[in-house]
Amino acid sequence: MTLELDLRDLAIDIAREAGELAKRRRDEGVAIAASKSTLADIVTEADREVEALIRSRLAEARPDDGFLGEESGGGAGASEVTWVVDPIDGTVNYAFGQPAYGVSIAAVTGPADPLGWQVIAGAVAAPALGEMFSAARGHGAFSGDRRLSVTAEAPAGALVATGFGYDPETHASALDELRRVMPIARDIRRAGAASLDLAYVAAGRLDAYYERGLKPWDMAAGSLLVTEAGGRLGWFETDAWGRRMMVAASAAVYDRLVEVLAN
Repeated sequence: MTLELDLRDLAIDIAREAGELAKRRRDEGVAIAASKSTLADIVTEADREVEALIRSRLAEARPDDGFLGEESGGGAGASEVTWVVDPIDGTVNYAFGQPAYGVSIAAVTGPADPLGWQVIAGAVAAPALGEMFSAARGHGAFSGDRRLSVTAEAPAGALVATGFGYDPETHASALDELRRVMPIARDIRRAGAASLDLAYVAAGRLDAYYERGLKPWDMAAGSLLVTEAGGRLGWFETDAWGRRMMVAASAAVYDRLVEVLAN
C-alpha cells in the first residue's frame, strides 16, 4: 500500500472511534464549555474530549507527525506529515441535537495552510447519520465502498450550499453574495458543517458549496473528497473582514458560480 492509502485507513479508523465517542456524549447530554469568537460560536466538553482522543491515537500510530487541531492547536513534527483535525464540525448542530455534524481528520504535507499544503488523505465521519467519507490522493473518494463522483450537469440550476460567519457585522455582506447566487441556483442549503457540505459535493448531493472565513480544520479532509471525486476547488479574494472565500463545485457549475460571486 502507498503512504496515502495507509494514512487514509488510519484516518478512517480514528474518525470512526472518535465519532462513536461524540455520539455517545451527545446521547448522554451536552455540556457547553465556553464560547469562542462570539456567543454563538460554542465549544462543548465533547469537542475537547474527542480531540484529545484523536490526538492520542495519532501520536501512538505516528509519533513523528505534526498536529493541528481546532481545540488544542499543535505544531510541526519531525516528519513531513501534519494531521489537521476538527473533532466536531458543526458544534452548534451537535449542541442542539441536530444530526449534521462530523469528525474531520486529514493528513497534509507542506505548511499547515490551505493555500500552501497538499492534502494526501482524509476522512469525514458523520456518526449521527451512520456515514463515513474518505479519500487518498490519487486513489479517489469513497463513501464506504462506493466511489464518489460530483454531479455531471445542473440543467435545472445548481443546488448550492453556503455558510455564514458568527459575527453579525458580516451577515449583510453574506446576504448580498447570496442574492447574486440565487439566479443560478435551483435552491440553497445551509446545514452548518463545512466538512459535510464538502462531502456532499463530492457525493453529488450538492452541486456546489461556498463560504468565507473557513479555518484549515473545517475543510482539510473535505477539500480532498471534492477533488478526488472530480470536482474543482479554489480560494478567492478576502473581504473587508479579512475572510477568504472558498468555492468547491462540480465542473458543470464552478465557473458560473465564481463569476457571479466575483461580480
